[in-house]
Amino acid sequence: MLEIIIGVIVVISIITFIMVMYNNKFEMANIKIEKAEQDISLYLKNKLELLQRTRPIVKKALRTKEFMEDLDNLSPELSNLEMHITLKKIYNELFKALDEHEKLYKSEALLKILDDLNNNEEDIIGAIKFYNDTVVDFNKLVVTFPSSILALFKKYKKLDFYNNEKREIFEILNEK
Repeated sequence: MLEIIIGVIVVISIITFIMVMYNNKFEMANIKIEKAEQDISLYLKNKLELLQRTRPIVKKALRTKEFMEDLDNLSPELSNLEMHITLKKIYNELFKALDEHEKLYKSEALLKILDDLNNNEEDIIGAIKFYNDTVVDFNKLVVTFPSSILALFKKYKKLDFYNNEKREIFEILNEK
């Protein structure tokens, strides 16, 4: 009888240890995801400010009243992903105008802002890569046994990626 009680205690201890270990993995992934989201948000705000600074310079040089009008329509309630997509569209519009009007490259102020924009874009790419890599790890925990049991209890769901490349990789890994 004592052996059965000790056996049950050992099994319960092992199960508890495994659940605590996977809970810690989930918590670490959540912390990393939250940090990545904060970084992305900060870089996107910086990108928005830089794009807003380019606007009057380009409008004056091109003698136009309308340029990058989407900047006026940005809602503060946009998610980071929505903001990223919108700012990327505006960013591409800026570089299209630069390609079409080479005289814009003569402005020192604009060149400085463009350099800052390029550095900011690298920061955004790095933060998104970190986010996507962490989401891959989190999603693996959500769908694999035994961590999927804990995910079920904690109501964790798979998270979305910032681009389709990571989603495709995860789907391929999920099929195996």
